[in-house]
Amino acid sequence: MDSAVPVILFAYTRIDLLMRTLDCLRADQVPLIYAFSDGPKTPADTENVNRVRQILRKIDWCDLHLVERDQNYGLGKSIMDGVTQILEKHETAIIFEDDLVCVPGTYKYLCAALERYKDDKSVMSVTGWAHPLTTPSDVVDQPYFDGRTECYVWGTWRRAWEGMDRDALSLMEECERRGIDIYRYGADLVKMAKMEKIKNLWAVRFSYLHILNQGLCLRPPYSIVKHLGIGEESANVKSFAGYKWYVDLPRACPPIPEVWPSARENLECPVLWQKECGIRPKQTAAPIDGKYFRWFMDVKLFFKKIIKTLRRK
Repeated sequence: MDSAVPVILFAYTRIDLLMRTLDCLRADQVPLIYAFSDGPKTPADTENVNRVRQILRKIDWCDLHLVERDQNYGLGKSIMDGVTQILEKHETAIIFEDDLVCVPGTYKYLCAALERYKDDKSVMSVTGWAHPLTTPSDVVDQPYFDGRTECYVWGTWRRAWEGMDRDALSLMEECERRGIDIYRYGADLVKMAKMEKIKNLWAVRFSYLHILNQGLCLRPPYSIVKHLGIGEESANVKSFAGYKWYVDLPRACPPIPEVWPSARENLECPVLWQKECGIRPKQTAAPIDGKYFRWFMDVKLFFKKIIKTLRRK
């Protein structure tokens, strides 16, 4: 493994939130950052994009590599492209977005986890995020394994990222062909897979790659990460109304375990995810996958892009 685990940071226009994220990374003495600054979606975004880049260029407390995109990739495409690029250079990485903060010690905690499980192919990711609603009842102060991965401050290896060139529907369809329950970790994943291209998503693809490979994600006993980006500027969560996944930060990071857990999923995890994110529908009118559905989604995306282009003119 590389001597320094890089942090890959994705930023857009949220200046105040980015500053808080950078404060956390600096406090944790992160030595190496690859920052991807997305291009403006509209001319109105240009000023804040430039201000974000000015902030990133001034970083002098770590080794910084800044990628300033000319075009707007959107969150999903930006993360897919950025993580793929960096994992071609490094065996492992930890990923932050510009609306995530963490407690001191998070970087070292995740680095230790990545080092411990680097040769265990059943472990595909680690994360600093957890939530009481989906944390098993027997978890007290030790990390545990979940079959559903996470998109809030997470780390992975090059070996686990292989296969991310396939879209979520393709991975989901292969799960079904192999007799793997695509609803095991909640019905929301099935819905997100169907909307992956329309909404420029990425995490559902990594989720189904985990499920297909029976891969595991290591979670802390409680969340050491907080998501701040809820509001109109957010790519996904526009309002607190009906949002149940909010967590506050603890006072301290849990200690790095002297003995890490064996790579076995806590059996309560699938039950909790289905309780919170939905179970398999009792009856469906038509298959959720297949070539006709894929064709329909591609056509829908095509016309959506045309409409967006016409509105800009």
